[in-house]
Amino acid sequence: MDETKYWVWLTMVFGIGSMRIWEAMCLFESAIDAYNGLKSEFMLKRLKPKEKDKILSTSIEQAVSLIEQHTKNGVKTVGYSSDEYPVQMRHIMNPPAVLYCKGNVSCMRSRKIITAVGTRNASEYSLRVTEDVCTRLALAGFVIVSGFAVGIDITAHLSASRNKSPTICVMGGGVDIDYPRENFVYRDKILNNNGLFISEYPMGTRPLPQNFPKRNRILSAISYATIVFEASDMSGSLITAGLSAEYGREVFCIPPSNILSKKYSGNSMLIRDGAEMLFDCDDIFAYFSSLEEYTEEEFFSESNYHGNTASENAVSESSTEEISTKIISSDSFEQLTEVQKKIYSIIGSEPVHADVIAVRLGLDAEELFFELTELEMTGLIRSLPGKMYEKI
Repeated sequence: MDETKYWVWLTMVFGIGSMRIWEAMCLFESAIDAYNGLKSEFMLKRLKPKEKDKILSTSIEQAVSLIEQHTKNGVKTVGYSSDEYPVQMRHIMNPPAVLYCKGNVSCMRSRKIITAVGTRNASEYSLRVTEDVCTRLALAGFVIVSGFAVGIDITAHLSASRNKSPTICVMGGGVDIDYPRENFVYRDKILNNNGLFISEYPMGTRPLPQNFPKRNRILSAISYATIVFEASDMSGSLITAGLSAEYGREVFCIPPSNILSKKYSGNSMLIRDGAEMLFDCDDIFAYFSSLEEYTEEEFFSESNYHGNTASENAVSESSTEEISTKIISSDSFEQLTEVQKKIYSIIGSEPVHADVIAVRLGLDAEELFFELTELEMTGLIRSLPGKMYEKI
C-alpha cells in the first residue's frame, strides 16, 4: 500500500523536518496507523494545543491535492516507506518524511553515491581539482551529490552532466524555485543527463536561510561518503562533513594548496580531526570496494546509528536523556524543558556546532538560540567561538 499521502499529512501537521513526526511514529506501525491514531480522542488529549488544532484542521484530501499538484508539474512525491526512498537515509535521527523529486528518482538507490561540498568563492586550484575528481568519479559510474550552489557545487554537478552521468541536486527550497538564479541555466542539462533535483520542501517554498542547515543532513545521509574540496573554519561544508562522520560515512578532504590560507582552514581542521586526505580517486575507489562485501543492513549495523530506523533512533534519544540525568544533578535536569534536555543530551564531551543541534532536532534558529541561552544561564553549557557549544 502506498502511504505517501499519510507521510505528507504528517509533515503538514507537525512541520517539515520536525522530530515530532518520529516521536509520533514511535507509537505506530505505519503512517496510516499514525494518521488514524493521532485523530483519536485518546491522542488528541495528550498533544500540544497547536498540534491538536493542526490535526483537526488538516484533511487527508489536502495532502492528496498537494501530491497531485506536484505530479502535474512532473515532480514525484516519495514517502519514507516508499520503495523509491533511499534506504541509506532511513538510518539517521531525523530523515525527511517526504522527498519531492524532479528527474531520475532511481539514482537515489545506487550504492555508489558520493557527496561533494565546498565554498561558493572557490580558488582556481579547488575548482580544477573538483572538476578532475568529479569527472573521474562520473566516468567510474558514481552518482555525485551536491547543493546546486555556485562554486564547488555546480562544478561537481556539471562534471557529472558533461559525462552523461546522474547527479543529485539537493535544494534548500522547492525544486521549482530558480535559486541560485545564475545556476538554473544548467537545470535542463542536468535533467537531460539523468540528473535529479530533490527537496523535502514542497514546490513554491522559498530558500530561507534556516532551510540550509536542515538541507545539509540530506547531503550527508543520501551518500556513502563526502568529499570536502575547500572550506574555511566557518563554512557550512563542515556541518555536512560532521554529520557525514556522525552517520558513519567516510569523509575525504582535499589537502590545502596553502596551509597558511584561511580559505583552507576548514580542510586543515578536518584532516587534523581524522578525515582521509584525498590524493587520488583510487582512495575513493578502494573505500567503495570495501563496502561491496556488506549488504545494506550490514553496512548500517556497522555505522554510528547501529542500523536503527528513524523511529528507533527517536527512542534511543530518550535513552541518551536518561544517561544525561545521571551525569548532572536530578534537580537541575528536572528544571529543564523537554527541548533543553534533548539539546543537552546531544552536546557530548566534544563541542557541537549549533547548526548540528538544529538539524538533529528540527529546530529553527530563533527557537534553538533561545533554548541554548536558557541552558547557558543554568550553568550546564557554555558557548564557544564559531557557534560551538560544550558541556561544563
